[in-house]
Amino acid sequence: MPDTSSSNDEFAPFLRPGRYLDSDHPAVIAFARQHAGHLKSPVEMAVTLYYAVRDGIIYDPYRIDTSPHGLTASRCLELGYGFCVVKAALLAAVGRVMGIPTRAGYADVRNHLTSPRLMEMMGTDLFIYHGFTEMYLDGHWIKATPAFNLSLCRKAGILPLEFDGRNDSIFHPLDESGRRHMEYVRDRGSYPDVPREEILAAWREVYPLSSGWLFDAGEASFEQDVCEDALSRSGV
Repeated sequence: MPDTSSSNDEFAPFLRPGRYLDSDHPAVIAFARQHAGHLKSPVEMAVTLYYAVRDGIIYDPYRIDTSPHGLTASRCLELGYGFCVVKAALLAAVGRVMGIPTRAGYADVRNHLTSPRLMEMMGTDLFIYHGFTEMYLDGHWIKATPAFNLSLCRKAGILPLEFDGRNDSIFHPLDESGRRHMEYVRDRGSYPDVPREEILAAWREVYPLSSGWLFDAGEASFEQDVCEDALSRSGV
């Protein structure tokens, strides 16, 4: 467990269960212990949990449920898919299970390679309150971004984000072909839990085309759309 003995009050909000970072949920506890329960080093735990969430939970921005239940870590785990906010919440929650202080971080990012369908749904390539996780390891807060699973990255031709527990893991500015990919526009800060009302208020301003603040592309597959778009860009 990380050494937080000198400032227990300071770290308490980042260790206790939250409404959305529900680290006391039995399924979240089981997932954390299954993947990291045999490890001793907090860094090893953090890295192992990062890859378990990154690749074990499919990134899907076509089905976003912003209800209180829909934004919980346990619901993301139950579904096996989720968008950046809930995948980051899940990583933060399982980190807390293992005694690692975690918090939810947010930034506005511009995705220059977003799928045409998602662009139409959102009306922009600007992702407001993109979610990532911050983990307190070896005396420092380290950023980890578990959003894009490896299979998606391979289909899209983008570089997968790696995490070593010592350096920030944030989106690459370019893809593997040198095209512009992710651009960080604004830092939205860090929180002990998902700031649902703040996120929804910002979304109402930026995404006027969304209905009820639930993006739903029906039976469409985000990975399939990304794959087809990557092929069209390459001229295949």
